[in-house]
Amino acid sequence: MPDLLIRGARIIDGTGAERRRADLAVTAGVITEPDGAPAARTIDADGLVLAPGFVDLHAHSDLAVLTEPAHLAKVSQGVTCEVLGQDGLSYAPVDGPTLDRLRRQLAGWNGNPDGFAWDWRTVGEYLDRLERSGTAVNACYLVPHGTLRALVVGWQDRPATAAELDRMRGLLAQGLREGAVGLSSGLTYTPGGYASTAELTELCRVVAEHGGYHCPHTRSYGAGALAAYAEMIEVSRRSGAPLHLTHATMNFGVNRGRAGEFLALVDAALADGLDLTLDSYPYLPGSTTLAALLPSWATEGGPDRTLERLAEPAARERIRIAMEERGSDGCHGVVADWATVQISGVRDPALADRVGRTVAELAGGRGATAAFLDLLLADRLGTTILQHVGHEENVRAIMRHPVHTAGSDGLLTGARPHPRAWGTFPRYLGHYARELGVLTLEEAVARMTGRPARRLGLHRRGLIRPGYAADLVLFDPLTVRDTATFEHPKQAATGIPYVFVNGVAVIDDGRPTGARAGRTLRRRPTGETR
Repeated sequence: MPDLLIRGARIIDGTGAERRRADLAVTAGVITEPDGAPAARTIDADGLVLAPGFVDLHAHSDLAVLTEPAHLAKVSQGVTCEVLGQDGLSYAPVDGPTLDRLRRQLAGWNGNPDGFAWDWRTVGEYLDRLERSGTAVNACYLVPHGTLRALVVGWQDRPATAAELDRMRGLLAQGLREGAVGLSSGLTYTPGGYASTAELTELCRVVAEHGGYHCPHTRSYGAGALAAYAEMIEVSRRSGAPLHLTHATMNFGVNRGRAGEFLALVDAALADGLDLTLDSYPYLPGSTTLAALLPSWATEGGPDRTLERLAEPAARERIRIAMEERGSDGCHGVVADWATVQISGVRDPALADRVGRTVAELAGGRGATAAFLDLLLADRLGTTILQHVGHEENVRAIMRHPVHTAGSDGLLTGARPHPRAWGTFPRYLGHYARELGVLTLEEAVARMTGRPARRLGLHRRGLIRPGYAADLVLFDPLTVRDTATFEHPKQAATGIPYVFVNGVAVIDDGRPTGARAGRTLRRRPTGETR
């Protein structure tokens, strides 16, 4: 007897093929063909689209999958699989002192919960913890390059020695053997940004040997964006590692209307035979920590040394000159426009009145850079921001590209985080497919299901086919939309009444069930991720 029969759905199978009307059964967590046998449960799906569960190729849920097990932000928008360990910074592999520093450095991204059991050190132990605790969605992990560098080299701005590089290679290989799907890098963040092209190439050779892929946050998305993308393409050419350009954007005033130049780089690399994909979020503003805007030299040595510098008059003046007159690397090579930098979250509740205001507004009659530095000091580097620097024409051009996929890049902490954490996938379906016609519904679904599943090497996931895992989403194509806004970002989508993870309902008739049906999906030596 099937556990579930879905009757009369319009199936969009994740390949890009046109929708078709059919019934579908689920037995023991696997998609099966209906054979006329009565099912334990039947859902009348007339008028609904049945699609594979959505894959978030860029998630910042490294702690949220453990601390918020219902994980409503993601399951409510149809996400059934996330890729963690992004932007070169996460929590494995580590030792005790490195983990302590990373917890403070990443508090703006992920929080730093009290009373939480940090009972892992290796990649395998972290994945084991996810498996043991249970998660609402399936999870994959990228070994974070910045974390490797913090563990082996520290937070110093210097080249790795031959011995240090060899140790990083060994730790990376271990993480890949333990199930990681590849390597992420964060080249505007400390300490990953201190690495040379040669260091990244050597590490990516290890990635290629183990069948993974490289997922970089490049050195610039502003004045140096094209050069930064070209560097990552060159790393891939030299190393043989497949390349996935995550949160692929062309932002700031210097890049208005220049998506075509970026896509020409992509097309040239594809023509040369490079294995290259990209993802993007369907919004204009970006989001990160306020501390990420600092020049890289100001964050050398880790959080404590950074805070010391922010209180030193000479260092503060040097930072002001870098940001207001020269354009720091933290600001992607452009002069800081404080009117575009909006506070989205603070660690200290006493600073809650700053949320929603721009740095320019906080400055009042004094210098904006001084207000920026004072807030970083007062909040111990825990502040998160929105950056209103995107361009609609670039967003649309990039999402139309044939190797495009979807990724939310959503931070889940703070009072008013970026709405992409709750709204990315329904926004593709409702706003960009139904309302604007930038993509067909079938194209949008393929970018969120079958295409990312291929990048990850997922075994029998990402498509609607018999024998595939029953990661499924039922949505109304006429009403599905994001309701998360910049003023009220923690809002569930509408028009997604059912979401199943491994055949178990996590959203049932519009209501979250709290089920922890997810699995830890690990890359195997065969190249499959299961």
